[in-house]
Amino acid sequence: MNVDRGLIFGLIGPNGAGKSTVLNMIGGTLPPSQGEIFFNGKKVTNLPPHTRAEYGIGRVFQENLLFTNFTVLQNVLVGYHLRSAIGLASIFRKTSGTRGQEETLMKRALDTLEFVGLLGYSEEMAINLPHGRQRLLSLAVALATQPQLLLLDEPVTGMNAEEVEGMASMIKALREKKDITCIVVEHNMRAVMGLCDRIAVLNFGKKIAEGSPRAIVEDRAVIEAYLGAEEDVA
Repeated sequence: MNVDRGLIFGLIGPNGAGKSTVLNMIGGTLPPSQGEIFFNGKKVTNLPPHTRAEYGIGRVFQENLLFTNFTVLQNVLVGYHLRSAIGLASIFRKTSGTRGQEETLMKRALDTLEFVGLLGYSEEMAINLPHGRQRLLSLAVALATQPQLLLLDEPVTGMNAEEVEGMASMIKALREKKDITCIVVEHNMRAVMGLCDRIAVLNFGKKIAEGSPRAIVEDRAVIEAYLGAEEDVA
């Protein structure tokens, strides 16, 4: 599977097809049993997740993995720690040696919150946010790592129609305003078809189709994977 820079690339398939497994292998939380993974021409197959993040691979997990007892702003500051020369604890302590860097990180974190529409919630505890805003906060934390490639595992799961539309617009803005390539795993077919430039379909761990959204919905193998093959009647 090849994903060109600048694409919003969809990865779909029935339950258990291996979609999240692919993201885990790209992100480094699961080693592949065979094959290699390259990013920007570099082999990253055996690199740990934090090194891949430093290379520019970010991840938004299916669950909202947040520091629930931190504020919204503090969660994003933790994300910026990856690119910071100061220690994580220093982010929350004002020391003379780190004050200048702290101010820079603070501005970047606030800018990121403004981008995802959460600036007004910066001092709110993360645990108090409703699900849709927690998804946006998870996205903000991932953006704080300054990714070139962002892996999004079911970004609109559990959202209402308005929230789904807002998240889809946000993902498009990642590409248009921040030049971030996205790989999206999602069960919401309407969202996928309206969002992605190109889509690959998995079934039982194998890619059975790849192409434009229009080509995918008309692909016989894809239809059979989702609906089952019709049996011949004598």
